[in-house]
Amino acid sequence: MLWFKLLSMNSNWIPVLFLQILLLACFVMPAGAVDGADILSQVDRNLQPETYEMYRKLINVEPDGSKKEFVLYTVKKGQDKMIALFLSPASEKGRSTLRLGENMWLYIPNVGKPIRITSLQSVIGGVFNNSDILRLDYSAEYDVAGVKETDTTYLLDLKAKTNAIAYDQLKMVVDKKALVPTTIECYAASGMLIKTLYYKETKDFGDGVVRPSVLETDSPLYKNYKSVMIYAKIQKKDLADEVFTLNYLSKVEELR
Repeated sequence: MLWFKLLSMNSNWIPVLFLQILLLACFVMPAGAVDGADILSQVDRNLQPETYEMYRKLINVEPDGSKKEFVLYTVKKGQDKMIALFLSPASEKGRSTLRLGENMWLYIPNVGKPIRITSLQSVIGGVFNNSDILRLDYSAEYDVAGVKETDTTYLLDLKAKTNAIAYDQLKMVVDKKALVPTTIECYAASGMLIKTLYYKETKDFGDGVVRPSVLETDSPLYKNYKSVMIYAKIQKKDLADEVFTLNYLSKVEELR
């Protein structure tokens, strides 16, 4: 029997044989499954701190090459609270948007109470919709339905947790080393491609935030249109819960 033969061997050989068995097991047994949920969570944290303030420029490019630009100041807390304040152009200055989970509002100075808006609408026009502009953590909205791995990337198949989310499915290509997205294809429940997001130009924003500084998008539904989001500043910031309320929308400027 095997155990009897092992015992009869010179005791010096037993540790060597044991090590060989372990090494063989590593090659014969399948490698541990990649944890897609953990990868997605790391992607979220690499893209943005859990609580932060941010400045960014949004540019809508028309088919004729003309552009319209917007500058936004944004704050976010936790997984489901975000506000964006328009700093320019002058026609939009002072407007602000609030997102709490899947609920969104637009505040327009001197108009009255905030107006409900939806994730698929766009407060700036162009290819980016409100869900893109007020982007929560991906792991807050999507479950990982599948993971594929190459030498340099992970491909995450993501499924929306509810039908209230703008895109039913995402196909996210993640740089394996940096653990940030490079491209994301966004699909409707029918399987139709709505748009593709391209993350570009990695930048060190300080305080451990190293991520793409440019986000571009195009869509087969808006041929020859393009929208670009350029991140100028991202940094951690402590924020009170009262900031993320309808009553605070007229006072967001005070946070800067």
